Amino acid sequence: MYCGDNLGTDIDHFDPMSRSPRRTFDWLNHLLACSACNSHHKRDRFPVDSEGNPLLIDPTAEDPFDHLLLALSVGEYQPLSDKGRVTIEVFGLNRPLLARGRQQARRVVSRSLRELWRALGRGDEKAVEEALLCIREQPLADVCQAMVRLASTKRAQIVFGQDEDLVGPLRNPEMRGLLTTWR
Repeated sequence: MYCGDNLGTDIDHFDPMSRSPRRTFDWLNHLLACSACNSHHKRDRFPVDSEGNPLLIDPTAEDPFDHLLLALSVGEYQPLSDKGRVTIEVFGLNRPLLARGRQQARRVVSRSLRELWRALGRGDEKAVEEALLCIREQPLADVCQAMVRLASTKRAQIVFGQDEDLVGPLRNPEMRGLLTTWR
């Protein structure tokens, strides 16, 4: 999913059929997308640079976080590269509905991360599983992953703002392991 929402109802041909008809039935060219990203924003757009290299992030081959930085306070992506900039533009990644959704996801994930940290401290396995389930079932899962990554940066205390108390727990190897693996 390009936008990170959980409304995947369309199959997008990442490299459009109009541009690459031979990839029409290539499974690696079929990506789950919400209808807003696929039909209203991307459509048949597939920008390339002067050498013909794609300027969209291919989520099957690249880590989007190498090209995008999520500003937690506003729920909007900032580009880290030309691919990031073009991807934000083509998919409308900062449309207001998504930014508000990411802000809400941050609030829910922050509460759940605090509960997870307390449950780990108590050794309460049931509460750990419940907190993890709440985090994992959130739409816009990119918010939690951005928080995990941002916690290890030098400016984490500033970036997290009102949630700076989460930086320490998110740097904890056990907590990071729970949040970056699926069991």
